[in-house]
Amino acid sequence: MDRNVNADPAELAKFSELAHRWWDPESEFRPLHQINPLRLEWIDRLAALAGKAVLDVGCGGGILADAMARKGAEVLGIDLAGKALKVAQLHALEAGTTGVQYREVSAEQLAEERPESFDVVTCMEMLEHVPDPASVVQACARLVKPGGWVFFSTINRNPKSFLFAIVGAEYILQLLPKGTHEYAKFIKPSELAAHCRAAGLTLRATRGMEYNPLTRRYWLSGDTSVNYLLATQKEPA
Repeated sequence: MDRNVNADPAELAKFSELAHRWWDPESEFRPLHQINPLRLEWIDRLAALAGKAVLDVGCGGGILADAMARKGAEVLGIDLAGKALKVAQLHALEAGTTGVQYREVSAEQLAEERPESFDVVTCMEMLEHVPDPASVVQACARLVKPGGWVFFSTINRNPKSFLFAIVGAEYILQLLPKGTHEYAKFIKPSELAAHCRAAGLTLRATRGMEYNPLTRRYWLSGDTSVNYLLATQKEPA
């Protein structure tokens, strides 16, 4: 891999190995299937996806990209994990999802090719897996049109998130494969907000995501102490 690409080869290999399980709702990716409707509804309520040109950065197997296309958006999903992209393409064919395409390219490279091309950019559960999250935020800001929306989701960095997102989710509840997350790569909301401001994005809304292991239910709330989402907008020219 080009050493200039903002990606961790070990992270890409990890997700490629699991690629064939992306669309199994009872697999290691069950949490993504469960939180997807919550994320989709929140994004759609703010950005009205129907008829919009949408980019999903770090799309993996296409769970969110496919859902946004089914809301009437024209979606491009990008990732650097080639096997996961093949799974996404195959699922779109099997499910008959129109309006979604996939491409193996970095956000930074696409920003060079197609600046200000998208009405909405999403980057979910991806920033905590790259060496330079600020670079991805900058690329997302370049890719969105003035006035367009950029959505991020990631994991806070504090003792509670270590306990919940790593010890609890990976080792006790086994919701995720062991080694999915690395605590040092978690990002505080204040840090992500600073990256957004530096990239010319204005913070519009913040939500937290919570999980009850007894009911196995997720919901959006005001608690951003573990998983959280940011909605930002690029200032009009």
